[in-house]
Amino acid sequence: MDIQTPKGASARPEFNEAAATSTWQRWMNSDIWHSYKSSPVIIVSSLTFLLLVLGAVLSPLISPYTPFDPASLNLMNGFTKPMSANEFTGDYFLLGTDDQGRDVLSTILFGLRISLFVGVVAVLFAMTLGVVLGLLSGYAGGWLDGIIMRIADIQMTFPSIMVAMLLYGIGKGLIPPDLRDEMAIWVLIISIGLSEWVQFARTVRGATMVERQKEYVQAGNLIGLTRWSIMLRHILPNVTGPILVIATISLALAIIAEATLSFLGVGAPKTEPSLGTLINVGRQYILSGEWWILLFPSLTLLALALSVNLFGDWLRDILNPKLR
Repeated sequence: MDIQTPKGASARPEFNEAAATSTWQRWMNSDIWHSYKSSPVIIVSSLTFLLLVLGAVLSPLISPYTPFDPASLNLMNGFTKPMSANEFTGDYFLLGTDDQGRDVLSTILFGLRISLFVGVVAVLFAMTLGVVLGLLSGYAGGWLDGIIMRIADIQMTFPSIMVAMLLYGIGKGLIPPDLRDEMAIWVLIISIGLSEWVQFARTVRGATMVERQKEYVQAGNLIGLTRWSIMLRHILPNVTGPILVIATISLALAIIAEATLSFLGVGAPKTEPSLGTLINVGRQYILSGEWWILLFPSLTLLALALSVNLFGDWLRDILNPKLR
């Protein structure tokens, strides 16, 4: 006896469920998942990074105090030791307080937001600029390739942090004094981004020079596709693997670059301190015995940069078929 589908009913949800199940099974049986679950270091590093990101995003909700609100500060809480109550006010601080009575745990959570924001946006800017220039250089070739690559070669002769400091100084000099604090974060992002685009451009250029010799690119030329259509719709999807790897590793470098600039006093403003700014504050009191002001922000920065770096190294290995 044939079973007819009731009017108005559809078998599409069953098909979607089956397709989703099949996709999930393929993922669970993939080399990437097998490599991930068999590497305790990568599991710990990814969970650490996820925890730090959640702490930064949810900092206004989970911070015990609002550390950068002058109305909420009490100078009597200054230099309170970790996991102890202040002897004058009785307020308890898990990681202690700094010289201005700010809760160190809260300052770290809010500082994480600035460090991650600057690092992520700077890498996105560097990736966009580097990918576009790499595609143009690798596909067009000729004099355009020569100009872009010579600029990249010149920039690579200088340390990226030096380039970032130079660009930051130029950017701050071009901005009116009354807008410098407001624009400091964006100047910092542009400076770090302009110092990190070279790796993206050189990698994408090499991959593009290989891809443009393949048949699908020649077929696109024959049917009249524009250069931008071929580069963005056909070549770019085939070079995303190396781009993701470089972006992950560059994120750690961008976070360290931001912390270095802020530590040197030429990065994030004091009204929006990052981890580098907090480390610079703690450095001033390391010899007077208030070690926690420096230690905890430094450990947070180390955990953040190391977790991203380890994940990037693993991603590079898993996406390289020769290393599987």
